[in-house]
Amino acid sequence: MTAETDRVDSNTQGADAVDNAIAKGVDLDGSPIPPAKLELYHQVMGLEANRQRSGVSNTMRSRIVRIGAKHIPQAELDRMLLEAGFTALKEKEVAFFYGGK
Repeated sequence: MTAETDRVDSNTQGADAVDNAIAKGVDLDGSPIPPAKLELYHQVMGLEANRQRSGVSNTMRSRIVRIGAKHIPQAELDRMLLEAGFTALKEKEVAFFYGGK
C-alpha cells in the first residue's frame, strides 16, 4: 500500500467511515470485529433493507433530527427544520434527544 492509501484507510471521519470499517470487518482502531457481532449486524441490516419506505423526506428528517441533535442545540435545530420546510421537533423527539441535557 502507498502512504496515500494508508491515510485513506485509516480515516475515521465522515458518514462512510463506520460503513467502510464494517465492510472490512475491522473497527476504526484496526482491531477485528468479532464474527458474532458482524453476523447480527448483517442480519438486522438485511431486515431493514427489506422494509417498505414511507418517503425520502421522512427519512431525511429522521436523519437530520437523529444526527443534528448530537451537534445542534434544540431551539436552533427546531428553527432549522421549520425553515427548511420540515415539521418542528416533536415532544417525543425533544424528550429522547434533549431530555437528559
